[in-house]
Amino acid sequence: MYTGVEPMALMWSLRPVPGSQTGLRLQRRDVLSPMIFHISVYDGHITQDFNQLTPLVITIIERWYMAPGVQCFDVHEKGVRGSLFIPPGPGPFPAILDLWGGGRILMRYRAALLASHGFVAFSLDYVENLKFSEKGIDITYFEVACQIMQDHPKVLRDRVALWGISVGGSVVLTMAAFSSVIKPRCCICISCSHVIPIRDTLSEFYARMNRGYKARVKDNQVIWRDVVLPIPTDLAEKVDVGRIKCPLLLVVGDDDQNLGAVECAEDMERMTEKAGNRHLFNILIYPGAGHLIEPPYSPHHRASNYMLSEEKKVIMLWGGQTRPHAYAQEDSWEKILDFLQQHLCNATPRARL
Repeated sequence: MYTGVEPMALMWSLRPVPGSQTGLRLQRRDVLSPMIFHISVYDGHITQDFNQLTPLVITIIERWYMAPGVQCFDVHEKGVRGSLFIPPGPGPFPAILDLWGGGRILMRYRAALLASHGFVAFSLDYVENLKFSEKGIDITYFEVACQIMQDHPKVLRDRVALWGISVGGSVVLTMAAFSSVIKPRCCICISCSHVIPIRDTLSEFYARMNRGYKARVKDNQVIWRDVVLPIPTDLAEKVDVGRIKCPLLLVVGDDDQNLGAVECAEDMERMTEKAGNRHLFNILIYPGAGHLIEPPYSPHHRASNYMLSEEKKVIMLWGGQTRPHAYAQEDSWEKILDFLQQHLCNATPRARL
């Protein structure tokens, strides 16, 4: 629900139909076709059983994630799986390795949007790919994926960014700090932690995270924010973000209930200050925003289903209040595009409309 004039509130305020299965989360999987919205206006204030009434008027709108001319290719190469999005035009273009979080489904709509803004974007499947890998996925998997992207003829191989949310952000921090193969121009991390570095395989990382010894359950919802708290002082238990030599943009919500993201951001700031790299570290902290800071106008989900393993599903509390969370998504998206424009395209930030 919302009040006042909100041009896109019909999108970000969407809720499941009353009586729906609990824990649903709206995400677009098929980005090759638009998401269709049927908007109906009824007489009076109606909270349920509206599908049994006759609407005053109906209209249909489409939300596209791919601009005309954007191409999408499935990648199954050198053990790497994912989807590569190429902008229209001759290129070559700057490129972004796009890493989602711990969900077990490959999400491609952010990469499609990035390609629509002129960046090659590689949405990488790594969580689901764990079960296809005999030896386990380690940091090499992400390095190979980045090299595959860099080798594409339409990519400017020296203008590559890493972008991750949640677990994907932890991977980005690890790569930026320790990889001798990939040297990104810049990195974007959303709602992530530098605690529990990826030393060996991703499966071992998940095993440490999923122990749940600090997890809490309230109203049948799992709260994970304390898993990384208190922030350890031993550098061996964290990614040494002071080693990162490229601009880093960190986006966090102060109502993140899945991760102690604000505490992690503050500690990372101290670490970069100590290392003399504070000038490379940029933080956006959004009051009232939760963990799932997605592209703009995505519906806010304070809690939703989450697969801890292939056998165990829980309701995970992500946090956030709808209106401030929607603002965080819209504002951070604009600032991220400006950040990418500045560091990948060597251009001044775009003019705001």
